[in-house]
Amino acid sequence: MSNSLSVYVDSMLSRGKTYFSRAEAMVALKQSPEAFKKASARLIKKQRLACPRRGFYLILRPEDRAFGAPDPARWIGPLMKHLRVDYRISLLRAAAFHGSSHQAAMVFQVIAPKQIHDFEIGRHRIQFIYQAPEAFKEANRPEWLDAIKTDTGMAKVAGVELTLLDSSRYFHKAAGINGLAQIVHDIGGKAKASALANAAMAYENSAVRRLGYLLDRFGHNRQAKVLHFFADQAKSLKPLDPSARAIAPELGRRAKRNSEWKLVVNTPVEIDA
Repeated sequence: MSNSLSVYVDSMLSRGKTYFSRAEAMVALKQSPEAFKKASARLIKKQRLACPRRGFYLILRPEDRAFGAPDPARWIGPLMKHLRVDYRISLLRAAAFHGSSHQAAMVFQVIAPKQIHDFEIGRHRIQFIYQAPEAFKEANRPEWLDAIKTDTGMAKVAGVELTLLDSSRYFHKAAGINGLAQIVHDIGGKAKASALANAAMAYENSAVRRLGYLLDRFGHNRQAKVLHFFADQAKSLKPLDPSARAIAPELGRRAKRNSEWKLVVNTPVEIDA
């Protein structure tokens, strides 16, 4: 094979491969690190390559160049494999995948058991949400995952139950309490009650109660019922939205107490019809 990176990229693309690592390219081309660095920089400048993480490259097809990179669902799996970190797509992108049409996800959110810096590539913003390794391992079971199919393979995405639980746990990253409410309204009825109850064991009690309250509110009674156990175990009331602050102390004191879910409903909940 020619030692030209440009030829290597064309060869990969002709075989349907749209990504590669620096290590594999250097072995194939027998190039020095300095030569590869210069060649890859030239192709990045010409918008033939993109580099979302050091040592990992995306091959840009003509239709990808306007966005600066392909849809992250096409390459998040290989990237996470390159980083040697397990993952699942969740929150807004997962909610949209499961039918929450109001969730026009402007950010591609990934949950992982390791702290990873967010980044932007072209018009795409990738946000990583950390979940403690033990909780991640408990939640990220194959039976609770789904897959986004693309022309390059499949990407792991949270199933409906994990999407609901993740959105409740990390609601501040899911467009706030109203964003969470919209997700629960749109897809809560699709959750399998038994799977929801089992998966909820990996989450904080207050997050499960928050989800149960919203499922109840939007009439997803079967799903809400299986989460009552968590409210029964709770020893104190928690605010529906811990980030909300009452304008005046007397308003905070007048916030409605929900004894069923042991929550202080300290903020109005609004969704699009």
